[in-house]
Amino acid sequence: MSASDTESEDSTGALAALWEKDVTKIGALLAVIYGVYILTGAFLGFEVRGQINSVASLTFYIAVFALLALALNLHWGYTGLFNIGIVGFMAIGIYTMAIVSKAPLFAAETGRSGGFGMPIIVGIIAGTVVAALLGLVVALPALRLRADYLAIVTIAMSEILRFAFLSGDLEQFTVGGYVVGLGGGSGLILDFTQPVQAFFTAFGLYDVYLGFVDVVQVAVPNNPKPVVDGLVYGVLLLFVVVGYYVLMRRIGNSPFGRVLKAIREDEEATNSLGKNTDAFKTKAFMVGCGLMGLGGILWFMTQGAITPNTYRPRLTFFVWIALIIGGAGSNTGSVMGGAIFAAVLFQGPRYLKNVIETLIEVDAPSGFGPAVSPLISNLDPVPFLFYTIDSIRQLQLVIMGLVLIYLMHNRPQGLLGHRKEPASGVPLERPRRASGEREGGGTPPAATDGGSGSGDSGGEDR
Repeated sequence: MSASDTESEDSTGALAALWEKDVTKIGALLAVIYGVYILTGAFLGFEVRGQINSVASLTFYIAVFALLALALNLHWGYTGLFNIGIVGFMAIGIYTMAIVSKAPLFAAETGRSGGFGMPIIVGIIAGTVVAALLGLVVALPALRLRADYLAIVTIAMSEILRFAFLSGDLEQFTVGGYVVGLGGGSGLILDFTQPVQAFFTAFGLYDVYLGFVDVVQVAVPNNPKPVVDGLVYGVLLLFVVVGYYVLMRRIGNSPFGRVLKAIREDEEATNSLGKNTDAFKTKAFMVGCGLMGLGGILWFMTQGAITPNTYRPRLTFFVWIALIIGGAGSNTGSVMGGAIFAAVLFQGPRYLKNVIETLIEVDAPSGFGPAVSPLISNLDPVPFLFYTIDSIRQLQLVIMGLVLIYLMHNRPQGLLGHRKEPASGVPLERPRRASGEREGGGTPPAATDGGSGSGDSGGEDR
């Protein structure tokens, strides 16, 4: 074999080894997604401000769906807990954070409610803890149930919370002299310091950040700070995704995580080995719910206001679709599924509509009847296609449903397929023997003096 062939094989092997790394798969997927969005923005004629807005929005949704998919993976992928009340834990997280960190009011004012005025980091911690405690309350009766019954309890919990937030009785009340409340149907105004400012202020770098915004103003005139804030916040959320990912990996590879996987495969067998499966499931459920609460806080804390009807069950199913796309049980798949869902199914229809309208003039009919009539009477599909393009945002849920049906029939294991998971804390593979070494250790008979074949039989116990 020539030297060039050897170098080629080494290069191919190195590339294959690099591709096997999960971080490479995630990085390649994100590079493709961002490349497509930037090229699409250029095609649509976006200026610098529009491109930054596009990338910031994409980054934000990739991060939040990846966060929530990772949290759900702890429940379903690791433990086999069928939780479809995700949005309820998101809601309790952000509502708790709002009550803790909103500016205080000390006298009742009609239609308004304040908070306790605590720092924003205290509110984030409080929201996460309360979501975990709610998980405990739900877990105590619900985890004795199986499959569909657990799902019914969790979705019922999320709807009970939403109607509680809508209740006029809880709209405003007094606690220790502070006027607080859930805001009723009008929701709550989030008047605390924005997270980007709070983050850089905590490290004494806010003036440096403002200097960076001034530099950006050269390319993005007319108040670039909101645009830069959105992009920076999305980047910060990606670092939180890395934290979630590392935490999930450590849980999965720990003895605790291996028990969770055993519960998922066969709870009765795990229980027969002396493991208190109810305790393990309760802990896993609490941790996952706390992470969902934190995900809800990070999603909605920059929105300026929150209302109860935002937290309808469809958000739960968005997260489930993201997890199914990537593959339950795979942390890498959860991140990739969140990215694909955000870029293709959540944000993609709007961009597709803009591209089509840029290429052709879409003269859509005013309603469904005028769109279908030409198709039936004259076999003319153009009005119906134009109507579909014009209504693509409203058809988003239909598209998601079709994608979900396809995945469940053709790729139920997700994007990455069935992946092997570690069953122990140390490698169990038999180490490779050097050339000429035999099974029991020592040298082969032909290599020994006198050909006795006795050799050294004290090989390492494997």
